[in-house]
Amino acid sequence: MKFAVMFGNRGFFPGELIASARRDFASVLKKNGHVALMMEGAGTRYDAVETPAEGRRFAAFLAAHKNEVDGVIVALANFGDENGALYALRDAGVPILVQAYPDEIGKMDFSHRRDAVCGKIAMCNVLRQAGVKFSLTRDFAVDPKSKAFAEDLRLFAATCSVVNGMRRLNVAAVGARTTAFKTVRFDEIAYQRKGVGIETLDLSYVFSLMEKADATVVAESVKALKRYADFGKWPSGKVDALARLAIALEKIRDDLSIDAFAIRCWDEFQHRWGIAPCVVMAMLNSQGIPAACEMDVNNAVAMKALSLVADGPVGLFDVNNNYGKAKDRMIFFHCSALPGEMLKGKGVIGEHLMFRKAFGPGTGVGIFGVSVRPMPLTVASMKTEDGSPWAFVTTGKVTPDNIEKGFFGTGFVFRPESGDANAMLNYMARNGYRHHVAFVEGDWSRAVAEALSNYLEYPIDEI
Repeated sequence: MKFAVMFGNRGFFPGELIASARRDFASVLKKNGHVALMMEGAGTRYDAVETPAEGRRFAAFLAAHKNEVDGVIVALANFGDENGALYALRDAGVPILVQAYPDEIGKMDFSHRRDAVCGKIAMCNVLRQAGVKFSLTRDFAVDPKSKAFAEDLRLFAATCSVVNGMRRLNVAAVGARTTAFKTVRFDEIAYQRKGVGIETLDLSYVFSLMEKADATVVAESVKALKRYADFGKWPSGKVDALARLAIALEKIRDDLSIDAFAIRCWDEFQHRWGIAPCVVMAMLNSQGIPAACEMDVNNAVAMKALSLVADGPVGLFDVNNNYGKAKDRMIFFHCSALPGEMLKGKGVIGEHLMFRKAFGPGTGVGIFGVSVRPMPLTVASMKTEDGSPWAFVTTGKVTPDNIEKGFFGTGFVFRPESGDANAMLNYMARNGYRHHVAFVEGDWSRAVAEALSNYLEYPIDEI
């Protein structure tokens, strides 16, 4: 991330506070893998911002770096000035983190006292009056060199990634919704108003691309699939069909600038090609292009938000089973399109037993997975209702609990952070969420909620 750092100032405070703050932020941002952009030589005192005129100079500095800046950090080494900050930030167009240095006992004399807590309250009030969105640190006053601020910075970078990535987003809805799944209905206009475009494609177009795929390109795609998954003794024709699907989806991705897919994964693929598209979707998920099963556009958007927040691969599973008599756990399951990075070892290709039962042997080759490694998870789901997208987010973990060997597909035991599985299930049922949830490794709940609610104005619950 590249962060523009604005240093607030009130003239009667000692200038060395700002000089040391510049050194602090240059060092801290570099240490955490980010780039600091600081206004220099603009003719302001200490290259900081106090007056409206100085605020305009910082605004011009931001405009000059418009295509570089991912977010702005406001550093208050002293009280700062809310008027200059308003002129500096009102057209920033990116997330803003407001930091205030803490005062120290023993340094409350006129030469050392900061009053940054008071200044931060005043500055945030004026920004709010003007409708300028901003983020806060967890500790209201925090030393930028502290572990607490390193965590603030991690979450702010993730927030910036989601906000900047989702303001212009393209989702491919591939195939029609299956009649049986009214649960995945969505409001296309509600998403468009949030900057999320939906490109709809018929499966007949996908099949035509598969049929026309160049033999040399297919051979390369087969090699990529075999590197990614263990195909065992499945016939080469199955790998060939899956390779053709991968080529077709890659073309759609490139032609339409697609950021995420929602795919009708049954039952035309089974009747026409004898495959389940899971492993191809898993590869897309590994590549940062989320692919949602069962034409679930809502959760393709949720998957993209999680992919952006964690800069990593995402999954989509059903919230599927209770776990015996346990009240604090449940089973997540799917066929599955889980990215290989979340598995304990190399994923294995299997046959979809439901398709085998319904359509005959060999009709659903391509499900992927087997065993999921324990990890912390951020879990989210999305819907559209009353003309707006809505979401919830929570945290928990994949536990090491075993699921019996006869369990079909790929599943894992999930324990919500709250320890109350019933509360999560009741929330989903009462509030009209789908049976699907998106998830990503790590604890990103706060950043997801901050990005979607504060900056993008999606109604979102943290549960």
